[in-house]
Amino acid sequence: MAKLQKSIDKRNALIKATIELVNNSGFHATPMSKIAKMANVSPATIYLYFENKQDLVNQTYLEVKTKYTDFVFKTYDESTSVKTGFELIWKRIAEFNINECEYSFFLNQCNNTPIIDEPSRKEGIRHLQPLLDLWERGKKEGVIKPISDYILYAYSINPLSYLMIAQKQYEFQLNKTHVEEAFLSAWDSIKR
Repeated sequence: MAKLQKSIDKRNALIKATIELVNNSGFHATPMSKIAKMANVSPATIYLYFENKQDLVNQTYLEVKTKYTDFVFKTYDESTSVKTGFELIWKRIAEFNINECEYSFFLNQCNNTPIIDEPSRKEGIRHLQPLLDLWERGKKEGVIKPISDYILYAYSINPLSYLMIAQKQYEFQLNKTHVEEAFLSAWDSIKR
């Protein structure tokens, strides 16, 4: 059992180091040797868990995306109204971005650069299915604009990434009033 835990600890250390180094230096400026050093493992150890750097980053992305969506949808109830459901999801995303800044920043980099391969990107989108289903229901009920989910995401969810980056750079501090104002702006951008 101790051997298994040690193996899990090494893999988790590699994931943590990948997130930190990609956040601080970017994907291309993060060599495997640097990840291994920060994780306090030999470079050869990485290849016991991951095929290569792309596999390491893809798996890290999917693990972080899972943590993100597990948190975001944990209290979501499909039977609520479209606006109530969207508000709950949106505010959980905001809370995650505020409280899990490093994870959010990593996801933002992965979503806005080509560092994640296509199968992993598609898997990441599947994690958002409850939100996509809510939007589909909203379109059918005439509550949400009948436009592409990409546009809905760009106007209602993506601004949270901008606010999170501004907060990370100490230019802006999200408080309850800002969160409420930002939610209302997001809702206004997609409601019919």
